[in-house]
Amino acid sequence: MKSQWDCLLQNLGEWQGSFTRFSAEGNELEDTPTVVSLEGLNGNQTIRQIIRRLASEPTEKILEYSTLGRGILFFEDGAFSQGSLQFAPFSEFGAELGLIHGDRRLRLVQLFNRASQCDRVTLIREHRAGTATPDRPPLTVEDLIGTWQGAATTLYPDWREPSTFSSRLQVQREGDRLLQQLSFGADVSSQAIASVAEIDGNRLMFMQGVQPIQVLLLPDGASSNCPMQIKPREAFFLEAGWLIQPNLRQRMIRSYGDKGEWLSLTLVTEQKVSEE
Repeated sequence: MKSQWDCLLQNLGEWQGSFTRFSAEGNELEDTPTVVSLEGLNGNQTIRQIIRRLASEPTEKILEYSTLGRGILFFEDGAFSQGSLQFAPFSEFGAELGLIHGDRRLRLVQLFNRASQCDRVTLIREHRAGTATPDRPPLTVEDLIGTWQGAATTLYPDWREPSTFSSRLQVQREGDRLLQQLSFGADVSSQAIASVAEIDGNRLMFMQGVQPIQVLLLPDGASSNCPMQIKPREAFFLEAGWLIQPNLRQRMIRSYGDKGEWLSLTLVTEQKVSEE
């Protein structure tokens, strides 16, 4: 198994794209062209990262590091998440979830304000310099409908052995409602969760339960899934999704416990096996 540092090295290169900022309701606020480069120094023992924002007043930020912080974990393909180790009321909180496929990356940043409300979402779409794979269209409800068979890997902040499991997600539409049935576990039936969302434009509103959840359908086949407001003493998760091809989707889930502690990071790769 690759070390965490070797997994990070899958991201080396120059990535061209944009940072697109959205309101919590999914309205686009700002789009800034960017170039992010990651270069290995000293035999890849050190990483130099340069972030250039090509706005009307360009900015450049240079970082160098030779170790990884406690709030970040990488999968073997280079996908990763970094963010807060602990949620606490009355403090800012957030995380970045980054997916990678071939010469393309999709990163999502979800930030919460001091009232624990989802405040803004930034979608980062990138491709390696010298490649020109076009963005996918914005994600739609119709893209999600069907049965998705998944393979998942979960990493843990204490670096214990990763766990793997299968999943099955069934998505149906009934008028202005979206019905989901998610089952997962060693035999795909160990645990099952049913949920219903109200469809509101490019938003799916899951209002059952003590912690209402909102899914934003975003450009490039992306989705952002998080609580509208994090409630103390309630477990929650942050999720980014990416429809890479019509029948291929990835989801990354960063899970927190009821004490606000970061528990795990899961990457699910799903194939659509049937249309509903």
